[in-house]
Amino acid sequence: MTGDDPRTLTRLLDAVDEAGGGEVVSVQDILDEIGEQSIMPIVLIVSILLVSPLSGIPGMPTLSSLILLTLILQAAVGRKQLWLPPFLRNRRVRAERLHVATGWLRRPAAWIDRHSHPRLRILTRHPLRLVTLMLCMAMPLQWPFLEFFPFVTSFGAGALALMAFGLLTHDGMYVLAGHIAVAAQVLAVLWLAQAAA
Repeated sequence: MTGDDPRTLTRLLDAVDEAGGGEVVSVQDILDEIGEQSIMPIVLIVSILLVSPLSGIPGMPTLSSLILLTLILQAAVGRKQLWLPPFLRNRRVRAERLHVATGWLRRPAAWIDRHSHPRLRILTRHPLRLVTLMLCMAMPLQWPFLEFFPFVTSFGAGALALMAFGLLTHDGMYVLAGHIAVAAQVLAVLWLAQAAA
C-alpha cells in the first residue's frame, strides 16, 4: 500500500485484525501490516479505534494523542514515509481487546464505505487540506487531560476520523462532516461552561 491511496475502513480493520498473531499486538505490528508509507491510513485507524471501547483503557487517549500528533505533523509537511520513535512503536494492547474494538466498528465502517466516493475535492486539496490537518493536530492536544473522563475522547476521535477518512478518500463531504462535528463539540463545551457559571 502506498502513500495516501484510498482504502476502505473495512480493509483497514481487516489489516488490524491480521496484525501480530499473539496475545498482544504492538503499534509496530499494525505498521507492518498496513505499511510505513501510509501516514493517513494510520491516522485514520488510530482515530477510529479510539471511537471504540478502547478509549476507556487508561493511557490509551494519551498514547493515541502522541501517535496522532507525530503522524499528522508529518502529513502536514508532506513526508511520505512515516516515522515513530521506538517507545511508541513498541506500545502494545491485548489482541482480544483489539478484536473486540474492530468488531464493534465493523457495521458503521461498512456503512461509511458504502456511502463514500470522491466529491467536493476542493476540501481535500491544499490549502484547505492543510487547514484540516491543523485542526486534526489541535484536537488530540486535549486528550491527555481527559483521561479521567472515560470515553469522552471518543467524540473528538470521531470527528478526527471523519476528516482523516475524507482526506484519504478525497471525499470532501466527510471532511465537512468532521468540521461540523468539531464545531458542535466546541459549542456544547461553551454552553456547558456558561450554564455552570
